[in-house]
Amino acid sequence: QVPLVESGGGLVQAGGSLSLSCAASARTFSAKSMGWFRQAPGKEREFVAAIRWRGDSRVYGDSVKGRFTISGDNAENTVYLQMNSLKPEDTAVYYCAADSQVRVGVPRLSSSYAYWGQGTQVTVSS
Repeated sequence: QVPLVESGGGLVQAGGSLSLSCAASARTFSAKSMGWFRQAPGKEREFVAAIRWRGDSRVYGDSVKGRFTISGDNAENTVYLQMNSLKPEDTAVYYCAADSQVRVGVPRLSSSYAYWGQGTQVTVSS
């Protein structure tokens, strides 16, 4: 297993911003893509955003497109998620994930990611 260490999150009012970060702690690990998912109570895990290092390809879930921005550092196996214009419905536990497989596109399915962080809570108050 490759530990993914997340930081950031917390409580913010609607319309505010938060930033999450995630780093793979194993130096020998080489991720091909990294992404963010979220899960609200009673709901399924939802794709948020992902980045594939080759070609710097980025994809977003429909519910966050235009508000969230994913970025990262390939050499450091680090990924960030800048969240702007937050809404109460963005409240969830956010998980970082990493994929070491070479794929044609940017993976959106949680099953494509073998490595996961412990999750960090994001709460948006109305």
